[in-house]
Formats: sequence, C-alpha cells, structure tokens
Amino acid sequence: MSATPLRGRRIVLTRAGHQNSELSAKLLALGAEVVELPLIEVRKSVANEDLAEVFPEFGSYDWIVFTSTNGVRYFFEEFFRVFDDIRSLGLIRVACVGEATAKAVGALHLRVECQPKTATADALAEELIATGSLDSAKVLVVTGNLNRDALVIKLESEGRAIVDTLKVYETVKHDLSADPAAADFRARGADAILFASSSAAQSFADQAKALQLAKDARRPLAGSIGPQTSETMKQVGVPVDFTAKEPGLDALVAATVKALDRAK
Repeated sequence: MSATPLRGRRIVLTRAGHQNSELSAKLLALGAEVVELPLIEVRKSVANEDLAEVFPEFGSYDWIVFTSTNGVRYFFEEFFRVFDDIRSLGLIRVACVGEATAKAVGALHLRVECQPKTATADALAEELIATGSLDSAKVLVVTGNLNRDALVIKLESEGRAIVDTLKVYETVKHDLSADPAAADFRARGADAILFASSSAAQSFADQAKALQLAKDARRPLAGSIGPQTSETMKQVGVPVDFTAKEPGLDALVAATVKALDRAK
C-alpha cells in the first residue's frame, strides 16, 4: 500500500478550528489536502457560582469524569486560575472517554484510572460501574452544554453514585453564510467530509443553503466518527457513507482511506 494513499484527495474537516490539529496532521501525512470548514465553535462557559460549589468539595469527590478534551482544557484553565498546585485535587480518581481525552489528562501528569476500550459515554459508565467503587461515591462529571444525561443517569441508577455535573464549555453553530471556506466548498466540493460530532452534523444540516454545491463541484462522501454521530446524521438527512470501526481519530482516518479507495 502507498505511504500516501490520500494523495490528491481533498478532505473537509468540520470540527471547531482549534480542534483540527491532530486529525489534520494525520490526513496531511497520508498526502491529503485538508480543508477546514468549522461548522461549530467551542468556547469556555462556566458560572462562578458553579465553581464556588464544586471547587471547595474536591476532598470529598471519589471520581472526576471527562468526556472530551474540551472539558479537560477548560476545567483546568479554571482550576489553575484558582489553585496553584495540582495536589489541590486531592485523592480524586480520573476517568476519561477516548484516547485524546486521556492524552490531555496525561499531559498534566495525572493518571487515568478508568478508560473504556470503546470511546462512548455508555461504555465509560459500564467501566466505572465494573470497578465496584461507585456505591455512595461522589462523582464529578465535567460537561458541555450539549452533553447527554445518559452517563449521569446510569451512574446514579446502576452505580448508585452521587453525581454532580460542572459545565465548563458550550458548543454553538458557526455561521458560514459569509465565510470564504463555505464559498470554496460550494465551488469545488471535496472527496470526503468528516463529522466528528453530532453538533457538527446538525449545523451542516441547518446551513444546507449556505453549503449547496455548484453543479460541477465534487460531491463528497460523508464520514462519521462513531454511532452517535451517525445516528444524528441520519436524523437530519445527511447520508452516512462510512463510519469509523470504533470512535477515534485513527479509526476515522482508516475508514476514510478505505472508503476513498473503494470509490476510485
């Protein structure tokens, strides 16, 4: 197999701009032309009153749960604004969804004690419950405005944990109506467009008029990072041409290579 199987292929990324670096690097290394079409924006959003309730309680929490790199980033921005020593976390144990999230935690020299093989909230809940440590345990789940309640509900009902949530970021639609990237996409299209979140798929559907391809533009195959994103794509009318075998950037890149090879 060629070392650059995506040479000459134009791949559109729909993640927020600052989140594209790792995925973009993987695709560029395989020869792809990478186009950023940020359908969503992720920004810090945390209430001081929420911090005032959570931060003094670190000594009583048994677990802190991160479901995204955004959660890690914005939580620790606020943490280090208030505390000057990582040991202020106390003896809290850390759980993460996905390799990228665990890597972000590891960069802070913290050990991830619970990480499911499959990067989904359901799998993380099952993995945490399997530790046998949740009965009456206090758990802090770090979230964004669009996080689903399934993880919290499962930890409370099946794990019998006491769960608090702390929202530290929000995901909002990025208006592409006057964006040069949207104009370029309409005119030229692409070989593939990759969706790494349900919110990006929803934004794509909401902005269909601003993204309508020209008659001679390339019609891209639409790729999904996992089952939750695929489900949203189907719900909003975006065709799912391929899905990563397991949620994660490496699996998404592999699925992209395979799908475009078949499409030759």
